Amino acid sequence: MHKLRLGINIDHVATVRNARGGELPDPVRAAQVAEMAGADGITAHLREDRRHIRDEDMFALKSRLSIPLNFEMAATQEMLGLALEVKPHAVCLVPEKREELTTEGGLDVVAKLDALIPYVAALKQAGIRVSLFIDADEKQLVAAKSAGAAVVELHTGRYCDVTSEVERKAELQRIRRAAAYTEQLGIECHAGHGLNYENVGDIAAIGQVVELNIGHFLIGEAIFTGLPEAIRRMREVMDAARKH
Repeated sequence: MHKLRLGINIDHVATVRNARGGELPDPVRAAQVAEMAGADGITAHLREDRRHIRDEDMFALKSRLSIPLNFEMAATQEMLGLALEVKPHAVCLVPEKREELTTEGGLDVVAKLDALIPYVAALKQAGIRVSLFIDADEKQLVAAKSAGAAVVELHTGRYCDVTSEVERKAELQRIRRAAAYTEQLGIECHAGHGLNYENVGDIAAIGQVVELNIGHFLIGEAIFTGLPEAIRRMREVMDAARKH
């Protein structure tokens, strides 16, 4: 079974900073604290409207971290240009709508395959690992492979949001099937969105998943316990689920 990595999304440190203006709290400092607390990577989503992470944050993160930086972005020419300048370890292509509060679902790779192929190719040519954020659907997985992505990140939002136990089990089974299929396709499997201490265990226990990306919940917990303790506890819950 693969070692389970933990990527920390620091977007919402920047949300707090931008709510008042100025430079504090500094998302780069949060990333460095996360690194010292044992994070395996840092994720930051540079949105079209710059509602949290800003361009200068991405350059600072790349220059000041020694762990991998995962640059989440929409497939646009503007973002491609910035990614090629920043040269992060990885880029995760995500769907983006200006009015959404958070990413609401996976990228429809099936419908957008022809448009995505040149973005994936340009990033790969620059030595950047490419991931596609998708729903746990076999057709989307096949399309992601066709697009040339090395990695998929399975969207766990619906699994986390459903209130019925029957629906939750059905969503979990769908994620398990998709994760197993990534192994057949020869692409790496990550997962994320909406994960917290209570719901992360079943996802962490899926052997094909090698990385979880968690942000909003941990930044919220950090208000009460501090970021190192929030990360330590998440790691503990993940590792226990993986072991058993």
